[in-house]
Amino acid sequence: MKEVNNSRETQVLEPALRLVAWEITGRCNLFCAHCRASAGNDTGDADLPLGENLAIVDMIAEIGHPIIILSGGEPLIRQDIFDIAKYAHERGLKVVLGSNGTLITEDMANKIKEAFITRVAVSLDFPTAEGQDNFRGQGGAFEAALNGITNLQRSGIEVQINTTISRLNIAYIEELLSLAIKLGAVAFHPFFLVPTGRGHSLADQELSPHQYEDALNWIYDQAQKLSGRIFIKPTDAPHYFRVLSQRKSDTPEPMSSGNLNSLSRGCLCGTGFCFISHSGEVKGCGYLDIAAGNLREQTLSRIWYESPLFNDLRHISNIEGKCGRCEYKLICGGCRARAYELTGNYMASEPYCIYQPKKTKNNATEQH
Repeated sequence: MKEVNNSRETQVLEPALRLVAWEITGRCNLFCAHCRASAGNDTGDADLPLGENLAIVDMIAEIGHPIIILSGGEPLIRQDIFDIAKYAHERGLKVVLGSNGTLITEDMANKIKEAFITRVAVSLDFPTAEGQDNFRGQGGAFEAALNGITNLQRSGIEVQINTTISRLNIAYIEELLSLAIKLGAVAFHPFFLVPTGRGHSLADQELSPHQYEDALNWIYDQAQKLSGRIFIKPTDAPHYFRVLSQRKSDTPEPMSSGNLNSLSRGCLCGTGFCFISHSGEVKGCGYLDIAAGNLREQTLSRIWYESPLFNDLRHISNIEGKCGRCEYKLICGGCRARAYELTGNYMASEPYCIYQPKKTKNNATEQH
């Protein structure tokens, strides 16, 4: 992210679209407890038809060459997913896939390969069948996901393991990382729970701020220890970049259009990342439930560059509370979605960060 104005009064991030998460269907074959989209088998009527989705690919390509993450719901439910992926490849876009893994037969893995999808992120939230099946709402989900991973690797497709972290499974995070390594995954991405959609029922299972801090430091330690063996990156935890800075890690390099194993900035919502819903709504991310516009009414370029929501998010000088005073604001920014869910204000402070900014400490000292 480029900072185009860093005066005392105004700090504005220049938009540079690097990642697009695209929910191509609201349907899913599972019923997961944390689901942001509250996906199920009865929500397909709102899915956009193929022609409109191909037009969306054109809109994305007009802005640049971001990585497209095809997601859902369960994107493999959609029969024309490979038409979308192949067309995106033809337009020069890198395509990856987020899946629960349960539908990836040998034949499906071959189709994924033929559609030029270079990586598949499979979600595993527990290292055992009992835990995974209960969390995903279907017996056999764990075994089917493992089979899916095997089929992907036999087809020569990179596998990434995504894990939604909460109090329900934080005790298993070491086992999950070990499982990811055992399965031959190239990356392990712990997603820190943002209770939206069906996940509202898990709001009391979010980690405490101190648990967040401990987990982020553990992730840092593992990332250093396992560097070159597996890439580890937390998601929905922007204050990891403050941890990186405090622990004197190398300065993160900006994400390039083709590099999946890179770090850029904490909260990318509306600055380097956007989310497209299965009905064409554009949002800062899938967890910030505010539409910046709809692709049935406006072009992506117009929404990306002109929407009031995105321009608000880029004015980081308007972030409130301790986040607004924090010396790590430029590289972190706090989770705008988590702030919105807890306060109704997407510019409020990140509620799950224990760090007290130096300015706050100095002010407290002066008052005494």
